[in-house]
Amino acid sequence: MFGFGAQAGGVNRRPPLALGLTLGLLLAPAAWAGESACWFENGAVVVPAEVGGVAGDWLLDPSAPHTLLHETRAQMEGLPEAFVATAHVAGTPLTGVRVTVADLDGRAPGFPTPIAGVLGADVLARFTVDLDFSPCRVRLSDGPWRRPTRGARLLRLTLAGGVPTVAAAVSDDRRARAGLFAIDFSSRAAVRLTSARFHPLNEPAVKAPHGVAPGRLRALSLDGDLYEEQTAALAPDIDPPLAGALGTDLWSRWRVRLDIRRGRLLLSPR
Repeated sequence: MFGFGAQAGGVNRRPPLALGLTLGLLLAPAAWAGESACWFENGAVVVPAEVGGVAGDWLLDPSAPHTLLHETRAQMEGLPEAFVATAHVAGTPLTGVRVTVADLDGRAPGFPTPIAGVLGADVLARFTVDLDFSPCRVRLSDGPWRRPTRGARLLRLTLAGGVPTVAAAVSDDRRARAGLFAIDFSSRAAVRLTSARFHPLNEPAVKAPHGVAPGRLRALSLDGDLYEEQTAALAPDIDPPLAGALGTDLWSRWRVRLDIRRGRLLLSPR
């Protein structure tokens, strides 16, 4: 499962992925929808948005199947526990957004302003999402893909429980676990696991905020590459059928293009 003996930098590279038959789909220009500056803080991507009349800073998180509104904001605005609303994200109006009110206090520590909510996979699936982490910028587009950057890597997505996932495996030297891992843009740890059986991930890690990565794993294997000594935490908020989630300590090393509808994740060199 793992090819140990990584090269310098903690990654055991395999040859670049041949895009093959998918290349023709990537050459046409994408139809532009909107873009916005964002913030990359505490391991999370934060964007300005308005949902149901609630404007503020929203977490961008495809590992959340539905859009969530912080219960404190919902109480302030007199909103019900669940409702359908119009949203504005990156200057783009969206209708028919289903919103659920939730306690998001565990997601909010460390931010200079309160977090209004979470923009989940239900919203992000309407577009192709291009994300640059530094400087942070989010672009929404539709239609065929543009030409990929030289050296880009194309990963296949599997939709599970309403969230996009990739196949991966992890090891702590005593045991290994393989399965589907959610794409997470709002948690720092490179790997968050739904199982507490891994040696570095015991009780102190269970209650760690999303912006904290208290443990480390020996290795992560993703798409033929091996990443050694990765930051790790537990993921009690991820559905147990999934093995876990992969966070921004991993994704922020690339420019990311997420296309949930077409089941594709493109990683381009920064």
